[in-house]
Amino acid sequence: MSEHDYDELGLVAGLEIHQQLETATKLFCQCPTELREPEESTRRFTRYLHPTRSELGEIDQAALEESKVDREFEYLAYDTTCLVEEDEEPPHELDEEALETVLEIAQLMDMNAVDQAHVMRKLVVDGSNTSGFQRSTLIATGGQIETSDGAVGIEDLLLEEESAQRVAETDDGVRYSLDRLGIPLVEIGTSPDISSPEQALEAAERIGMLLRSTGKVKRGLGTIRQDVNVSIAEGARVEIKGVQSLDDIDDIVRNEVARQVELVAIRDELEEREASVGEAQDATEVFDGTESGVIGGALDSGGSVMAVPLYGFDGLVGREIAPDRRLGTEFSDHAKRHGAGGIFHTDELPAYGVTEAEVADLREAVGAGSEDAVAIVAADTGVAEASIDAVAERAGTALEGVPEETRGANDDGTTRYLRPLPGAARMYPETDVPPVEPDPSDVPEPELLTAKVERYQDEYDLGAGLAEQVAYGKRMPLFEDVVADGIDPTLAASTLESTLTELRRDDVPVENLTDSHIESVLRLVEDGELPNEGVTDLLEALADDPDQTAEEAAEAAGLGGVGEDEVREAVVDVVERNEAQVADEGMQAFSGLMGECMGALRGKADGDLVSQVLREEIQKRT
Repeated sequence: MSEHDYDELGLVAGLEIHQQLETATKLFCQCPTELREPEESTRRFTRYLHPTRSELGEIDQAALEESKVDREFEYLAYDTTCLVEEDEEPPHELDEEALETVLEIAQLMDMNAVDQAHVMRKLVVDGSNTSGFQRSTLIATGGQIETSDGAVGIEDLLLEEESAQRVAETDDGVRYSLDRLGIPLVEIGTSPDISSPEQALEAAERIGMLLRSTGKVKRGLGTIRQDVNVSIAEGARVEIKGVQSLDDIDDIVRNEVARQVELVAIRDELEEREASVGEAQDATEVFDGTESGVIGGALDSGGSVMAVPLYGFDGLVGREIAPDRRLGTEFSDHAKRHGAGGIFHTDELPAYGVTEAEVADLREAVGAGSEDAVAIVAADTGVAEASIDAVAERAGTALEGVPEETRGANDDGTTRYLRPLPGAARMYPETDVPPVEPDPSDVPEPELLTAKVERYQDEYDLGAGLAEQVAYGKRMPLFEDVVADGIDPTLAASTLESTLTELRRDDVPVENLTDSHIESVLRLVEDGELPNEGVTDLLEALADDPDQTAEEAAEAAGLGGVGEDEVREAVVDVVERNEAQVADEGMQAFSGLMGECMGALRGKADGDLVSQVLREEIQKRT
């Protein structure tokens, strides 16, 4: 795919960054913010959700379309799940720790805190919230960040509750886990100042760095999500939800621009052809006795084949608009929303067991000529009818160009249709939570990670690479805590970034290690009760059995430090066993004997001490 001239196309893009905060409890209750395995759930319950009208009597179109899909939502509850999470009790007051963190973030972006923050309800009926809405609070406005292509404005910063985690699709709907529901989440929305895919990526990286600078955000897969708003001059605003990897943002923007360019070109071609969309029709009789497995299976189950003629669409339904995605894929996305497995269309037929004769009969049955296309859906009758209507509606918007809509990000950098863009009718006040008055004057401004890297080099004499690893690493707050408590900075840094990485590569379950485990190990070294060489073995022992203390694990593994007398005794034994080599090679025998000495001491002694004693003993004999 060739690169487009984004200035000429009039590319306008903006970001919405959603980042989970590292707090002790959830935003509106006292439940923990730790994720659980679905197998740990203790009970389940189900809900059906429906849209409600706003204070002005309006219904949000996105919520209305979502409600047309009849689904049951099943929720996994745990021993920590409370009535707030089940929507059986009003929410508690806004979490103060979360509020303080978002005020720190606001300072880093030169934003102005609001005088009074009111919690709002944002209508969501996809099952991701048991209440049918997400609680969201505007905290600050009017900031900016810098990029190499100019400043990008930050329009708003909101504090909201995380949604429930989708676990699986079920026969009746969707299964969610309640462990994630209610985790504090910061949402940062930029102005539409981004004019290239590269600037979009740079802006996201800058915001990510600022968030991590607080040391108070969760890290790991799924803790941060990026939404991207993209449009070109002849296209329309499209909101792309759920970009999991920051590295995908530029590709997402690039592919969306290409998709809109192709949709505009298709619109122009359809206009030249004076194209139109016909009425949906029942084409079941055309496929009587068909050898197509998909269609035959639907008919054998008592289903139907519904068809819609697309006049003037021949060759365009199969036209590629993004990598491995065609206009027909867009039609299929809409059909799938209503339960269909997908669609067939004449640009790809005969195929999939559908014969050339059946294609000809299909065209004749719906009154389609050689310049026309036909799309069909084979499914249960109700599903087929709803799905073909959705296909016809989407084909109609192809005549107009690019529809405004919300799309989901795919792993390959492409997107799929989700729902219409939400409107103002989805927001209304939350009457169960009192407003708060944010006071940023009591909140210190965090040190930027870029500044931390420089300070770690200057103050702690860390190398540039190690300083950057620590500053940007997941356990940066732990590093700062232990160094402030007197732990050697080089020991702390190498343990957190090198030793833990090596253990992870050796398939040691380092995720079992808590900050307390690591701090206790470092303290044993600092107090002279554990040699540096014993750190790796002790951490591995704690990872394998995290219920024991560092002292217990060290004693069980025989990793306690030994004194100089025991070291000398072991070294003398090694030297005497290799007396001939020492006499022949002198100090050149040091390297080989050093490894043997360390092995004899089994990591119980500090390497510097062993080296010193070994040199002394060799010198005595040469």
